[in-house]
Amino acid sequence: MKRFILIAAFILSALGSYAQHSEIFAPDGKAIKGYDVVAFFKEGKPVVGVDSLVYKYKESDWLFASRTNLEAFKAEPEKFVPQYGGYCAYGTSEGHKAPTQAETWTIVDDKLYFNYNMKVKNSWSKNQKERIDKADVQWPLIKDSKP
Repeated sequence: MKRFILIAAFILSALGSYAQHSEIFAPDGKAIKGYDVVAFFKEGKPVVGVDSLVYKYKESDWLFASRTNLEAFKAEPEKFVPQYGGYCAYGTSEGHKAPTQAETWTIVDDKLYFNYNMKVKNSWSKNQKERIDKADVQWPLIKDSKP
């Protein structure tokens, strides 16, 4: 019984660490694990933001690698905020939230998407348009739920 309680406590702790605000994937309060979302569009790669360049949006801290990126985000946050709050696009299409990894990023029609891991990204990419259409329907239903 003691072992079960320890395992349950670990699982709840792990889930709680990225559920700071359910609409945005923000482990420890940092949106997209602290990656600069503007950099995906401007530099075409994941770039970690710095704690000194932070902007509070949708109850999460968004970090940036440059003041220019921070100002671009402040001017038009919805242009850069990932679809489905940065949760897994494939998972969202299936009706649930799942954490993501920065290296799974994709930009489709000027919108940023992430996936759980590279294997899931490959599956999502095979029927991307259909998955996006499904996720667009599911997101309003699940966005305020806990991951």
